[in-house]
Amino acid sequence: MADIMLKVENLVKRFGGLVATDSFSMDVIQGEIHAIIGPNGAGKTTLIHQLSGLLNSDSGTIQFDGKEISHLSAPKRCHAGMVRSYQITSIFKDFSVLDNVAMSIQAREGHSFRFWDDAGKDADLSEKAMKILNETSLQDKAGILADNLAHGEQRQLEVAMALATSPKMLLLDEPMAGMGPEESSTVTKFLNSMKVNYTMLLIEHDMDAVFALADRITVLVYGKAIACGTPEEIRSNKEVRAAYLGDG
Repeated sequence: MADIMLKVENLVKRFGGLVATDSFSMDVIQGEIHAIIGPNGAGKTTLIHQLSGLLNSDSGTIQFDGKEISHLSAPKRCHAGMVRSYQITSIFKDFSVLDNVAMSIQAREGHSFRFWDDAGKDADLSEKAMKILNETSLQDKAGILADNLAHGEQRQLEVAMALATSPKMLLLDEPMAGMGPEESSTVTKFLNSMKVNYTMLLIEHDMDAVFALADRITVLVYGKAIACGTPEEIRSNKEVRAAYLGDG
């Protein structure tokens, strides 16, 4: 049986009388891309906040890599290997691409007091950062200011910074947000190339990207998981079509 990287059971989050996450359960298998989709207001943002540790759950459990992490803080979950990228790009735009990745490595290795040093001048850090840039096809952009990258390239840099923390699983929060079809296609190909090395949980509104990338999809509606299956199974699920996908 395949190893389960993430196991969520009966997760609940309430805001007053509103139940944002309603006894939500799912699992993510090691080595897969698992997508979570659903209409606006379905509870996707609340869920990823719960998984990453930004929100405490009212009840339920989260197991990651065989360990209970429900009560761990967001930094401790990141240290355990669950690393989140954000819907709004969170790069340092006045630093070079290489420096962005090198500073992420610095943070991982605990050199917080040197955080604002020119990390790119550290030969060891630069070598490690270049390996990650090669992996993410950004090696030719190493010396460019992050602010001068195209939007899609900034999202790739964000993923590169996440990889610098040596993750076991990436939580990707709408990586295609704000992109046109061409950029979305480029980032889809980029993420697809990483499938062999990384487990990913993807929250995304771009259905072309979701169905091109995902091994399995969970559909979230009003905080509940109404279906989970392969892209083909989700496409043909009548309940999912009625709630979200429609007939298109």
